[in-house]
Amino acid sequence: MRIVVIAFLVLIVASLGSALAFLIRDRGRGERTARALALRVGLSITLFTLLMAGFATGLIDSKL
Repeated sequence: MRIVVIAFLVLIVASLGSALAFLIRDRGRGERTARALALRVGLSITLFTLLMAGFATGLIDSKL
């Protein structure tokens, strides 16, 4: 489960970086920035859902 979470975090940061690159390259006039940010939001929601499901099913312990 740890690898999945790390992979999602890397994808989220990569999507954010690509949105920044599209914003600079297109000067805010293209749709690519909005698509990259929408992808980031979708990945974040998916990661949150997976984490909640992992806690609910016991795959993830809540040890501190």
